[in-house]
Amino acid sequence: MAKPSPIQRLQSYWVYGGTTAGIALLLLTPLVAAGWATSAVLTYLCLPAYMLHQFEEHDDDRFRIFINSVLGKGRTALSVSDVYWINVLGVWVVLSLAIWATVRIDLGWSAMAAYSLLVNAVAHIGQAVAMRRKNPGVITACLVFVPLSISLLVISPASWLQHLVSFLCIATLHAAIVLRVRMNLSRAP
Repeated sequence: MAKPSPIQRLQSYWVYGGTTAGIALLLLTPLVAAGWATSAVLTYLCLPAYMLHQFEEHDDDRFRIFINSVLGKGRTALSVSDVYWINVLGVWVVLSLAIWATVRIDLGWSAMAAYSLLVNAVAHIGQAVAMRRKNPGVITACLVFVPLSISLLVISPASWLQHLVSFLCIATLHAAIVLRVRMNLSRAP
């Protein structure tokens, strides 16, 4: 068997670097967010909170194995590469942009971070209720994402347009994941 390439190793073990980075970001919060408005601080906290959620979800490849087993019935619904790109681009980059927009453009863009957590939490909780079983990530979705996202939405000075744009962007990201799963399953034997 060929030795995995650096990108293959990165795609396989990204969650451990993310967890460590999440802890570092939490520890840096008082320095980074000093003097920020509360909505900006909560927006910033969404990124390390998500990184810690990703550990519960993806440690030991739990989420991908769960999805491939339950939705794929043993077929590949999500690949290692899919999981990596979904989480790095769809979470880390999106939340980083939300932080930038909130701090540098308008505090109302904090809604983007709030919906990022809330839509994910609703997906985890809805799946757990529908399937009557725990899924990887549901604990932090309930204990961290729900209170953090609701608190942020309550204090966010977002306009109705910022709420709409933020929600639609995050809903579109989740729809793209569902489409990716369906596309993978249509190709799987």
